[in-house]
Amino acid sequence: MRGDSVEIVIDAGESSRTYTITATRAGRRVEVSHGRGLVEVTEVTRGGTPVRTARFMSGRVIAIVEHPAADPALADDSSVTPLHRPA
Repeated sequence: MRGDSVEIVIDAGESSRTYTITATRAGRRVEVSHGRGLVEVTEVTRGGTPVRTARFMSGRVIAIVEHPAADPALADDSSVTPLHRPA
């Protein structure tokens, strides 16, 4: 979904670097896969065609943070009451 993003923090020797991959158009999503010493972050279309791919050595990856796009509030969401009320 447009607005989905993944932040990757990499160990760059004396410092760290942060890379952000974001779904740039409606209908695209960001997928993360890892295996064989690599972490791969791919922006994918609805049909599954990769648009952009970033690959990182898994030994250098410090953190992967996924940020899903915010869902718009629906008109009937305000009437929903929480299951547990705070004390």
